[in-house]
Amino acid sequence: MRLLVLGTGGMANSHAEHFAAIDGVELVGAVDVDPARVAAFAAHHGIAHTFPTLDAAIAWGAFDAATNVTPDRIHHPTTLALLAAGKHVLCEKPLAETYAKADEMARAAEASGLVTMVNLTYRNVAPLQKARELVLTGAIGRVRHIEASYLQSWLVSKAWGDWTTQSQWLWRLSTRHGSNGVLGDVGIHILDFASYGSGSDVETIFARTKAFDKAPDNRIGEYNLDANDSFTMTAEFSNGALGVIHASRWATGHLNELRLRMHGDKGALEVIHTTEGSTLRGCLGDDVENAVWRAIDAGVVPTNYQRFVEAVRAGRPVEPGFRHAAELQKVLDLALAAEKERCELAVQAAAEPKTSHG
Repeated sequence: MRLLVLGTGGMANSHAEHFAAIDGVELVGAVDVDPARVAAFAAHHGIAHTFPTLDAAIAWGAFDAATNVTPDRIHHPTTLALLAAGKHVLCEKPLAETYAKADEMARAAEASGLVTMVNLTYRNVAPLQKARELVLTGAIGRVRHIEASYLQSWLVSKAWGDWTTQSQWLWRLSTRHGSNGVLGDVGIHILDFASYGSGSDVETIFARTKAFDKAPDNRIGEYNLDANDSFTMTAEFSNGALGVIHASRWATGHLNELRLRMHGDKGALEVIHTTEGSTLRGCLGDDVENAVWRAIDAGVVPTNYQRFVEAVRAGRPVEPGFRHAAELQKVLDLALAAEKERCELAVQAAAEPKTSHG
């Protein structure tokens, strides 16, 4: 498979490294509007061809698939162009900034017959996959309560760099630069973590978001720091469970941690994923009486990159697909509406949200 890398910022290096490690995958081209950045990226990864625009790369055409690692607001136009050119696409999350755009992308993907996938990276976490299997086989009975959190601390510490001076972080804090804040950035991850792990979709939500003061007049250079830094959400799932979902960039002491707890009427499970690794614990069977938790071996699972390549080779669909990501984006859009309207909202099949409780 000949692969084009679209966008050569920080995350693109991870994509390039993972794809290059797969037998039969050749990185043949890279695209970026910054000539110095794309040249350095291509040199580092041994990529022969570079392009200043996607149009130029499509005109060249000597690639089978593309991995789209552009900023969030660029996903929509570039992915549609790639699909129109007959190229398979792995797109970074979120699929788009709004449900309307994400739905358009999902419809285009469905009509194209091409392999399309969204890089919800935490599908690579084996304990999450094992937890889902246990839930679906009834190991914890009927799920009653779900807790999910995504905690980061890059607004507190400089472990990942200095957000006050680096554009790769500043754009994430500015709605004018296409960011929907922590809700849009990692909200899709924790929503997928919770719904996929529990094998159940979100049906109704109530959400609150907040952008904290971070600089004089909340502005640094061209960046107006108005995107939300934290969100909390209560949700009811299609399996009847009640859930609490939250995320923050102010979570001091947590570089990057996802946690999912699922409590059923016969047992409970806990998945924790951090930069140091992943774990799965269960309180099952006779252990329920005395609240004893034991580690569960989750084995290993293929990465999204491996599954995308295999799907392209086999010519079959693969999850998480564009439609799934679009439905998650609908929930995120509703979260912003719930914050504005101060009411619970129902997730409907239609694009327009409907108030369930005013």
